[in-house]
Amino acid sequence: MPDTPALHTLQVARTARVATLGTPAEAVSWWVVLHGYGQLAADFIEDFAPLVMPNRCVVAPEGLSRFYVDGMDTHEQVGASWMTREAREAEIDDYVRALDATVRHLSDNGSPPSSLGVLGFSQGAATASRWALLGDTNVDRLVLWGGAPAHDLDLADHATLLRDLNLTLVVGTEDPYVTAERREAVRERLQTHDIPVTLRTFDGGHRLDAATLRSLPEES
Repeated sequence: MPDTPALHTLQVARTARVATLGTPAEAVSWWVVLHGYGQLAADFIEDFAPLVMPNRCVVAPEGLSRFYVDGMDTHEQVGASWMTREAREAEIDDYVRALDATVRHLSDNGSPPSSLGVLGFSQGAATASRWALLGDTNVDRLVLWGGAPAHDLDLADHATLLRDLNLTLVVGTEDPYVTAERREAVRERLQTHDIPVTLRTFDGGHRLDAATLRSLPEES
């Protein structure tokens, strides 16, 4: 008899959920927005309504893992997560495939939009960076809001692609998770590999900012 249990893995079908504003099959420009830890796509996407135009839509996939964010006693408020450190490689592979499948599913005849920007907020920033570099979807612009490129990405391997992504970092001046020291560390990490980045700041904490958000499509 073995002393420890054996863990096995297998791929199974999952039902993914995605919220949209606008009509993806008709829009030539998409913004795919990835929520933070403990958020849901339908709630998160509401802040992006000002970005919608006849030729532009917003697509908000939801993390595959949902849980009660208000603890075991209440069980009323539900949020989602992109991954944890448990079986992390498999979870990364799963959500990269799911995000690629989402774009194919919502596209007209499977053809991707002419322009696709990706914005990841908080935990979604690491998710967005991994998807942009590891997925099959062609990303034109990458905005990491209240976060940074995933720490486990080898920027040397992906430097060429990152230089073409029009990378933007957005952070609140009072964000407790992305301090001035952390911003500088991220800037230096990118600079080491000659990856240009635009830094945008706004007055506030770890949240979206309406004025900054509305200005992002105009900078493409």
